Amino acid sequence: MKGFKQFILRGNVVDLAVGVVIGASFGTVVNSLVKDLLTPFISAIFKTPDFSGLSFVVNGSNFMYGSFLNAIIAFLLVSVAIYFFVVTPINTLISKTRKDKPLDETTKKCGECLSEISLEAKRCAYCTSSLL
Repeated sequence: MKGFKQFILRGNVVDLAVGVVIGASFGTVVNSLVKDLLTPFISAIFKTPDFSGLSFVVNGSNFMYGSFLNAIIAFLLVSVAIYFFVVTPINTLISKTRKDKPLDETTKKCGECLSEISLEAKRCAYCTSSLL
């Protein structure tokens, strides 16, 4: 039991569990945003909230392309919602909090791989390109 207790209380297991729970909750919020706000907006434009009834028949086979269209629209709406309401604000927040630290005066950037290397180096230690 001691080994199991150490495994469960290990930091990465607890972090993963918290991430899964928060991810599931966040998924519910995003789905609600799409279903309750964005989809009615689209239906107001196209005058139909659901495309699942759309189909066509070829040689007696019924092709239900409306459900596929609904899935594509839902995917695009979720992607737009995540980008504009999560990714963009987080990137803005990170860029405001990140300070560009000046390069150390004893190093320079490699022209090929952009890694920091010594001013005295004749060859990059990372990509082995010649610096002469």
